[in-house]
Amino acid sequence: MILEIRLSNFFSIKDEVVIDMKAASLKSKNVKELSDNVFSFDNEEVLKTIAIYGANASGKSNIIKAIRFCCAMILNSTNHNGNIKFNYRKFKFGNCENKPSNFFINFVVNDIEYEYSFSVMQDKIVTESLHYYPKGRIKKIFTRDERKGKTKKDKYNFGTDIKRPLDVAESTSDKTLYLSRASQMDRDIAKDLFMYFNNTFILGYLGHNERQIDDLFKAYKPHLLKALQIADSDIVNITVKKIKAQGKALNVSFTGTELKDARMEDTMREQLQIKTFHKADPSISFDLFTEESAGTKKLFIVMLSILDIIANNKVLLVDEIGDSLHTDIIEYIFNLFRASGKAQLICTTHNTRFLSLKKFRKDQFYFVNKKEDASTDLYSLYDYSDFRDTMDLEKAYLQGRFDAVPFVNDSIKNLKQLIDG
Repeated sequence: MILEIRLSNFFSIKDEVVIDMKAASLKSKNVKELSDNVFSFDNEEVLKTIAIYGANASGKSNIIKAIRFCCAMILNSTNHNGNIKFNYRKFKFGNCENKPSNFFINFVVNDIEYEYSFSVMQDKIVTESLHYYPKGRIKKIFTRDERKGKTKKDKYNFGTDIKRPLDVAESTSDKTLYLSRASQMDRDIAKDLFMYFNNTFILGYLGHNERQIDDLFKAYKPHLLKALQIADSDIVNITVKKIKAQGKALNVSFTGTELKDARMEDTMREQLQIKTFHKADPSISFDLFTEESAGTKKLFIVMLSILDIIANNKVLLVDEIGDSLHTDIIEYIFNLFRASGKAQLICTTHNTRFLSLKKFRKDQFYFVNKKEDASTDLYSLYDYSDFRDTMDLEKAYLQGRFDAVPFVNDSIKNLKQLIDG
């Protein structure tokens, strides 16, 4: 589970922004009726869902993008070498190009709380640290600061929980996270945390990954059919099988270290064939990818992803949760997380229908606004202590009470001037 995420100097994010999944102390009547929106950990309540609202170009997507980049660093930094530059951008104004970008995450694995952070320049790691709470009190696993001295002993400081930690450090370049290298070198705590980010912190729907689709379909076929029927689909059966098909594959050859040839060639390859069968005539099949609507294809992928996430108490990160989905389906997704045990969802949306304190707590709503210096500001409805549960949240948002909406001056006069030039 995720308890907190902090980011600074990523894309449009300049100053630190915080996503806090720890539930605030709220005692209203509405909140008491929303007990399914939280779960308990270590005598505290944790939010299952957070929805982020904001105008276009305010930075909502950049928050999701920054989190995805940081998780990708954990998973892939052992592949970094040479003159590689990390695949992100810093805030471009105010001399931020010369300052590090910072990531902090407070999370729980196997019922133990961890705090992990790192800071990066465009081409190297600057700092990194990992602490945890094995017996309710914070304990250092390691800290790292590449600015301290020239040797690994100068730069690293270790607790007692990783075996032969300096061996790992000696194999860790300034482009690689120590956590990633320690996992690769089979160190116990590091392996558990790497697997958490690889398998449990899901950075988006599974897309068209054929292996994942096949595995999840085998595990959840009955649940998937039921989920689609609840969503008012008339699909009564689905089959998935591997077939040999003619297709294009990239054929690359090398001479020494130089690319000699790269061309697309016809080849026989194995691919998934997914067929749907409808209530009108269950004997007739439809190819999912060529004969079904975009909405049906999206619903198939979404539901297959979410069934695994809620069954295993994973975390899902989604930008624009309403993309290609009807409002009722989005509410269905939110309700699936409410009904789950400890699954979590962090998403962005423009759909104001869900701005209701009958459905969500105040601390589950976040707003994004672009400040005067063009940087992204993130804040919670909980920060507005004068906003009562009895007020119309959707109306207040659309009126601009929390900023985070575009102010469009589309008077007829302005539009005529635009059209006439």
